[in-house]
Amino acid sequence: MTYFNAGDLRQRAGGVTASAARSELSHSAKSATTGFDVFLSHSVRDAVLVLGLKRLLESERLTVYVDWIEDADLDRNNVSPATAARLRERMRSCRSLVYATSQNASTSRWMPWELGYFDGTHGPERVATCPIDDGLGSHAGAEYVGLYKTLEKVRDNLGFRPYIVQTSGRQAERPDSFVAGRGAYVSLQ
Repeated sequence: MTYFNAGDLRQRAGGVTASAARSELSHSAKSATTGFDVFLSHSVRDAVLVLGLKRLLESERLTVYVDWIEDADLDRNNVSPATAARLRERMRSCRSLVYATSQNASTSRWMPWELGYFDGTHGPERVATCPIDDGLGSHAGAEYVGLYKTLEKVRDNLGFRPYIVQTSGRQAERPDSFVAGRGAYVSLQ
């Protein structure tokens, strides 16, 4: 298993600060308005890492929903029926969910709810976790994320690339296959 680490994602983000990442995300052009390939569930405290992960997924030609970009008007500190309704609508318009687990994820009020809702509406086969290795150890208290496939770095003939790895760890598929539900798996050694 080779997880993406915080350094990988910071590098992909281009060395911006957390406040600059939030600013870039909230002012960037909208990539899609009717549907997305990926709903990126994350902690807002991981702004730089989220920017790097978003760019990584976009490099795979996927469209990625991040709430601060598409719905910058949402108040993440005020849990309301309107906020929940908007997020439900967005999740229904996404083909898959990537759940970015980190030390900060354990403090998120929204992430477990998003995961449960998405799993319930789309099924567990459309969910992948992305454990971000920050060098601080395991993510205790979030053992349920082990039920899902993982987004990992896998070496293929082009070098290290993102793959969605089955829970058995023996097979993986490219992100576009995962999002489309094609199940085009390759065996891992």
